[in-house]
Amino acid sequence: MHIDLNADLGEGCGTDRELLTLISSANVACGWHAGDAATMLQTVRWALASGVAIGAHPSYPDRENFGRTEMQLAPDTVYADVLYQIGALAALVRAQGGQLAHVKPHGALYNQAAKDPVLADAIVRAVRDFDSDLVFFGLAGSAMVKVAREAGLKVKEEVFADRGYNPDGSLVRRGTPGALHEDEDVALSQTLDMVRGQRVRAIDGTWVPIRAETVCLHGDGAHALAFARRIRERLGAEGIAIRAGA
Repeated sequence: MHIDLNADLGEGCGTDRELLTLISSANVACGWHAGDAATMLQTVRWALASGVAIGAHPSYPDRENFGRTEMQLAPDTVYADVLYQIGALAALVRAQGGQLAHVKPHGALYNQAAKDPVLADAIVRAVRDFDSDLVFFGLAGSAMVKVAREAGLKVKEEVFADRGYNPDGSLVRRGTPGALHEDEDVALSQTLDMVRGQRVRAIDGTWVPIRAETVCLHGDGAHALAFARRIRERLGAEGIAIRAGA
């Protein structure tokens, strides 16, 4: 048994280099919600040195709010914006002798696309038109996973170690009770339930079936590194290998 561990990097949190020794996939901010060209390049170099799969992490143009502001943009605008960001990171990866592996939308763009097939389609078309071999990371069971599969993309259904879930399988909205698991033991237990049992306990106490193919570890928390070490050690003890490949 194996699982992919991913983290969002290049966001100025100061722990990227260490996290890259613990994960198998890196989602690199493309400068629109965080980071810049120099940060992207350094993150790419560290990821290549660590043998970690590199993905683009495109966002809405929203540096002021870290890409977490919902927007209503025309599909063609979203298509162009996502394509632009993927191309920028891919150029840096290629220049360093690597190859872009996947794309994972960020923040509000991700959460809105999880429920909005039209928005999801704009993102998916950008990924497919840039490189149809790229893997698409999307919220497990969401509309964007369905749209990506229908477009012929390879998909990894993503789950979150430290996020709360609603009974419909969506994430509890940030800023509301139950959105984040501050207790590492709770987050660790939830991760094992998702990876081994393919289920997650929702905030109302019910069990929700879920397909876990890649687990997101947030890199911006106060104890991100310590938790990443714990989860990697626990998965290893359970006989679950960590790797990006299928």
